[in-house]
This record gives sequence, structure tokens and C-alpha cells, in this order.
Amino acid sequence: MSKLEQKAWQLLGEIPDPELNISLVDLGLIYKVKVKEGKAKVTMTLTTIGCPLFGVIQKTVEEKLSEIKEVQNVEVELTFDPPWTMDKMSEEAKLKLGLI
Repeated sequence: MSKLEQKAWQLLGEIPDPELNISLVDLGLIYKVKVKEGKAKVTMTLTTIGCPLFGVIQKTVEEKLSEIKEVQNVEVELTFDPPWTMDKMSEEAKLKLGLI
């Protein structure tokens, strides 16, 4: 993983889910981050298909990754393959939600 990709993951970890107030990374919603030649591509999912907050989340991801001076373009790819499950959540997120 490049230093830019590490920085991107760090910044994505600062973005809270609008409903749960737990980071997108801790929720396991971010599947992949690639930064190359001024472009950041994020592959992510949502907890449910049809989540009405995707537009808000997408805009926040784009704004956050645009803070990296080497990034001029951010693409957010939404996927449901594989589908999200609670198993993708970090231990910290599970604790915050009272699941463990």
C-alpha cells in the first residue's frame, strides 16, 4: 500500500456514518482504496441497498480525499458484492453498538 493510500485510509477513518456516528472504515463499508496518478478510487458499500444517504456519504468521501494535495479527482464506486454484514465491522464499532 502506498503512502498516499495509507493517508486516504486514515482520512476515510475520520468520516462518520451519518446515522450511526461510527467511521465508515470501522463499519467495514470501505472495501478498497486506490490512489494513482492524481486519482483516488474508493470502492465501498452500504449497510442496506437503497440507503438514502449515499449521496451525502459520497460527497463527504470526495471532499475528504480532496484534502490530499496529490489527489485531483475522486471516484466513489458503490458495490454490493460482497454484501455488507456485521462481520465486516471492527471490534471497536461492535462495542460502540453494544454487539459484544
